[in-house]
Amino acid sequence: MTTIAEYADAYEKATNEFLAIATNVPESKLDTQVGQDWSSRQVIHHCADSEAQSYARLRRLIAEPGSMIQGYDEGAWGSNPTLGYEELPVQVSIEVFKAVRAGSLEIIKRLTPEQLQLSGVHSESGEFTVEKWLKGYTRHAIDHAEQITKNLAL
Repeated sequence: MTTIAEYADAYEKATNEFLAIATNVPESKLDTQVGQDWSSRQVIHHCADSEAQSYARLRRLIAEPGSMIQGYDEGAWGSNPTLGYEELPVQVSIEVFKAVRAGSLEIIKRLTPEQLQLSGVHSESGEFTVEKWLKGYTRHAIDHAEQITKNLAL
């Protein structure tokens, strides 16, 4: 069984891994992409928005167990010209990512083992526990760090 401290450590390491890669993408490589995958710029903007969603989801799961956890169409967000995934500078999104991950880490460290099973209902995937949130959002940062790394290899 994974302890709260181990979950917190893994989450923090994933955050640091993403930031180490995302903050070092040269301007000349921000829009490079593998095939139809997102560019590094798009990935960074997506991660900021996704983490802002996750920040609220974690709090809702803890404070309002049984709540609806609303999904969102990340493709629609990514292609919406007003949201600017394809052109806006990435610095604000990096700062959003950093801030919400830091805020969530503080909550993770305060969890009790029993709270890992608090749940809500995700509009797309059904039952959604705090533990599922932890695993998913830890992996999410790593997956997107790997995506940026692939883009940088081109």
